[in-house]
Amino acid sequence: MNTRTLLLNSWGMPHAVLTWMDAITLAHVDKATVLEEYDETVSSPSTTMYVPAVMQLKRTSPAIKRGIKFSKVNVFTRDGWRCQYCGGRFAMNELNYDHVVPRKQGGKTNWENIVTSCYPCNARKAGRTPEQAGMKLLRRPARPHALPLHAVYIAATTIPEPWKPYLDLSKAQKHGAGFFLVAHHAA
Repeated sequence: MNTRTLLLNSWGMPHAVLTWMDAITLAHVDKATVLEEYDETVSSPSTTMYVPAVMQLKRTSPAIKRGIKFSKVNVFTRDGWRCQYCGGRFAMNELNYDHVVPRKQGGKTNWENIVTSCYPCNARKAGRTPEQAGMKLLRRPARPHALPLHAVYIAATTIPEPWKPYLDLSKAQKHGAGFFLVAHHAA
């Protein structure tokens, strides 16, 4: 069986994709709640159960409590997969991240100095600040605080039906043989 389970964090955002065996283990040790099941079952000598399709962790991961991890994908997610110079929305392979204050001018690689940019805008800016390049930022970069941003890579060409209600597919980004996915943000 090659069945996968979508694991959501305690806030309902994608956290990981598990094998069916790992999913059943999490359910058995009561660390996650099964939200959706596949029609497939697995059996042991004492029980039969449906394979979990979607599960949610019962507690917040300590890593999440520390804040949102700085990564290229999380910067793209924060910026809505849009170039912060021209406003265009692009696929992941058409984006890069850009130092607002270039490293050679003392800029740091952190939430407050990195924005999403398309390759043409990044080349046009060419190691200068936006002001020096005659470009305007759509929005100043900042560390995200309101909700955890988390993207999960799904190495598959299709998304299983039971997962779809838990994912914002309008924000899915095709990448290689899979997708980067984010969850619906609670209102």
